[in-house]
Amino acid sequence: MNLDVFQVDAFTSEPFKGNPAAVCLIPPEYTHHMDEALMLAIAREMAVSETAFLFLHDMRLRWFTPEVEVALCGHGTLSVAHVLKELGRIEQGETIAFSTLSGVLRVTVSDNDIVMDFPATEVDTSAQLPQVLLSGLGLTESQVVASGVFDTKYFIEVSDEAIVRSLSPDFSALKKLPGRSVLISARAAEGTDIISRYFAPWVGVNEDPVTGSAHCALATYWGNKLNLTTLSGYQASERGGQVTMTLCDDNRVKLSGQAVTVLKGQLMLPSC
Repeated sequence: MNLDVFQVDAFTSEPFKGNPAAVCLIPPEYTHHMDEALMLAIAREMAVSETAFLFLHDMRLRWFTPEVEVALCGHGTLSVAHVLKELGRIEQGETIAFSTLSGVLRVTVSDNDIVMDFPATEVDTSAQLPQVLLSGLGLTESQVVASGVFDTKYFIEVSDEAIVRSLSPDFSALKKLPGRSVLISARAAEGTDIISRYFAPWVGVNEDPVTGSAHCALATYWGNKLNLTTLSGYQASERGGQVTMTLCDDNRVKLSGQAVTVLKGQLMLPSC
């Protein structure tokens, strides 16, 4: 049993930048073989932050980290759309709909970028964060402007871009605390509106290079704060990546970015 597999660097136009995702295209005849255990085993083998599985018979899309299935993945969705565009399965200007755990996600491809229509996410700034979380992140209370939660994930705004860039969390300490992930952001000094980093050691990804789903929360939080409907974001991981966010009237957010394929081949699986 062989599957077509691709590795795509998402939210970048340069190879070896942005966020790498593996993309597995599942033909109809293999659909009944792809249970969660096998998909998780493949995700562990691919050893990137997300592996996306697209079931071609019904356009069902699922995403797995090396440890868990996730309900929404921006860079995995972008990577799948990019592969379909390269294969000629999506024409320029066409919109395609994926069935996911987060509902139907629509993606439109153009010559320059790929636009994803995602649900907007609100940050609940009334929620309290564990104080020990700041210690694990290497932050002090004086550096924190605001904090809260979104989708069971932590959010922290800090006072300066340099703080975001210089973070070096103690991942061993963080994993001893309850949590799923933490998003840290600040107003950018120049060149882009906001800057962020995203840490998720609880699900096997110490630092995610560029996190599309996190920008659904960043768009609403910073859009409201800065009174902007379109924002540019830079995720300042070692690889780095750019995301453009547009807030829509129907509690949706459009995320735009580019991608580049760096590897393609076949994944050879045991016969079922």
